[in-house]
This record gives sequence, C-alpha cells and structure tokens, in this order.
Amino acid sequence: MSPGRDFERSFEYGFGQNFGQTGMMVQGIARLRTNTRRTLVALALAGALAGCQADEMITTGPKHLREISASIRQKMPGLDMSTTSPIMLRIFKEESTLEVWKQTRSGRYALLETFEICKWSGELGPKIKEGDRQAPEGFYEITPALMNPNSSYHLAFNLGYPNQFDRSHNRTGTHLMVHGACSSRGCYAMTDQQVQDIYGLARESFKGGQRSFQVQAFPFRMTAENMAKHRKSEHYEFWRMLKSGYDHFEVTKQPPKIDVCEKRYVFDAVPLVEGVPFRATAKCPEYDIPDAIEVAVAQKQRKDDQKIIEIAAAEERAERRRAQIAALFGNSDADKADETPETSGETTPAAGASQPVAVAATTAAPAAATAPAAAATAAADTATTEAATEAATQQTAFAATEKKTSGGFFSRLFSGGGSQEADAAEGTPDPDAPVPPAKP
Repeated sequence: MSPGRDFERSFEYGFGQNFGQTGMMVQGIARLRTNTRRTLVALALAGALAGCQADEMITTGPKHLREISASIRQKMPGLDMSTTSPIMLRIFKEESTLEVWKQTRSGRYALLETFEICKWSGELGPKIKEGDRQAPEGFYEITPALMNPNSSYHLAFNLGYPNQFDRSHNRTGTHLMVHGACSSRGCYAMTDQQVQDIYGLARESFKGGQRSFQVQAFPFRMTAENMAKHRKSEHYEFWRMLKSGYDHFEVTKQPPKIDVCEKRYVFDAVPLVEGVPFRATAKCPEYDIPDAIEVAVAQKQRKDDQKIIEIAAAEERAERRRAQIAALFGNSDADKADETPETSGETTPAAGASQPVAVAATTAAPAAATAPAAAATAAADTATTEAATEAATQQTAFAATEKKTSGGFFSRLFSGGGSQEADAAEGTPDPDAPVPPAKP
C-alpha cells in the first residue's frame, strides 16, 4: 500500500473518529436541553398539581377537619372576631333559619352567618314524647361529646334533648340532631355544606377553649307581633317563658346563664346563698338578677306587652266589625269586608299561621307572664259586649217603623194622595179654630 493511501486512510479514520465524538457531544447537549425542558415542565406541573391537591384536600379530606368556607372566614376580621372565639346558635322554626352568633373582642356577640334550614320536622310547639316527630324548642348546651364526625347524615351534633327542663315535664325522645343530608324526622336538617361550616365553627370554638356552646330553639322570632299572632295557642305560656331568655340575649348580646327550677327556665339568676343549687323540680332558691340586665329586660318586656295588647285590641275591633256586617247583611258581605283592612293605623297580624299540634300545656309560668294574655282576653270580652250592643242598636235603627207623612203636596204627589188619615185630617175643620171674618 502506498504511503499516500495510508495517509488518506489515517485521515479518514481520524476525521471520522473526531466527527463521531463531536456528534456525540451535540447529541448530549440536545438531550440535556430536552431533559431540562422536561424538568421545568414537570416542576411547573407539579406546582399546579400541588395547588389542585391542596384544594382537593380541603374538599375531600376528613370531613370533620375541613376548613370553614372562605366567604365566612373573610367576614370575621371586619366583625372583630377571631376564628376560635366562642359561638352561639339560634333556631327559628317559622322562619326556617339558623343563626350563628360569634363573640367579638368586646365580649359581646355579633351575627356572623344566617343559614336557611333545609327541613325541620313537626309543627310549632315543643317536643313532648318519643315518636311525635317534633323538633325540640328550648335551650340546649352542646359539648364536644355531642359532636358526631361519623354521622350517616354527613356531620351532626346532638342537641342533648331532653334537657333538665324537658325531663322535669317527663318529656321523652332520643337522637335529636342538627345534621346534614336535608332529611328530618324530629331534627333540624341542613345541607351538607351548611352543616360542614357550622361544624367547623364549633370545632374552632372548642379549640379556642369554649367548653360548650348554646343552642336556642324558638318557634318563631319572639317579637311582639309574633306573640300577638300566636297568643291563642295552647303553648303561649311556654313561649312566654322562652321569650324571657330571648329578651335576655337581645339586651345583653351575651348567651344567658340557664337554670331550671320549679319546672321552668330562669335566666342569669345568681343564688343569694352561695352553693345553693337550682333543682329542676324543686322550689327555686332565693336569687337575684344583675340590676342592669333586670332593668333592661323589664323595660323591653313592658314595651312588648303593651304592643301585644294594642294588636289584640285592633284584631278584636276587626272581628267586631265583621260580626256587625254579618248580622246586617250576611256572611258574604262580611267576608268581603274582611278583605278591607282598618284604616286606623294599627297593626293587625296576618292570618294563616301554622296551627300547633294539640298537646296538653305543661308549663307553669309566673303570674306576671300572663298579664298581656289576660289583658287581651279582657279586651276581647269588652269588644264582644260592645259588638252585641252595637249590633242591637244597628238592628233597631234599621227596623221597620210606622211611616209618617207631612200631608203636603209632594207627599201626596208621590204617595198617590197620601194616607187616609191625612186626608181625613185635612177634610175635618178644627172646632176651636177662629172663624175668619166675613167678606164685605
């Protein structure tokens, strides 16, 4: 082989070897770039997935540990509340609402959220016995032991029914809850999301040191208008007692201290003798209520009682008017008149309220509590007496009477000459009348 050929082959070999190494380097750089790109994409996807998984953890994690809805959390700073401050719940059957109140840094409570109750069972009125499917009314304390994270109805907490008051009246029932799943058999049912927020708020308040939170369950908002509207219910005296607790919270914006004695609730009561307990079925020990609370509650109740009497009187006047119209013209006209409200400017409560279940009255309210009802009854009796009197007067006024005629021209014209008595009177001269002088 010639030297030239050897050089040529050596050059080709060397060039090929160098070229191969260079190609390998280029390929390595390309792979590095690809791997780097893939790494960056993977990191970006990992970040995105991490964010999704965080949201997913909130939504699908252990249900009793999920966070409170952001919309509720965002309200707390503006209301001067901490996440772990104490809570209190109020339930109103007729309005189908559940309110969550939360303590502010001032120590008073403010309304944080209002939920619409999905379903509640029964009618207006207390639960009496097992199986009546009535949702309870009264004051209940919820401890951590009553919280149920494993409920078949998403989440739940037991109301603790029957409480001391209920037991003192031999009321029975079990497993009365506030729960999710929007299904009720004697309970207050919420949607799953609602009960999750309520449960979360309770959980956080327990973390903050609250030992129990109060649930106040009412038939309706305990306003003077609603009390007047339902004043004829057999549960009225029981509701008067619940209203007292409602009023204590309204004037103080703090959950009242609840005790039971003589089979009735007492609120914010402090025994005069230290260490003497309240017993549900025993006589109440001597107690006092802080002056500021007692005075404020008394003022509110006097105002409400007066309004109840006024509303009852206005209602009785409307009934009296219907009775008068019915007596004169019949029921059809009375029904039409019933559609026209009085124009005296006084409030008449709307009709169509839910009728309570027929249950025997089971509470003994203080004599003072019956004053508005007695006054309303007295007003009704007076109105009834007046109605009878006025109806008799109206009937007398419209009764047929003997027709009187003047004997004048128009009476004769329109009556066909007038009565015979009038004609006879005109044709008979008076013997005592003076004789006119003779014409000249």
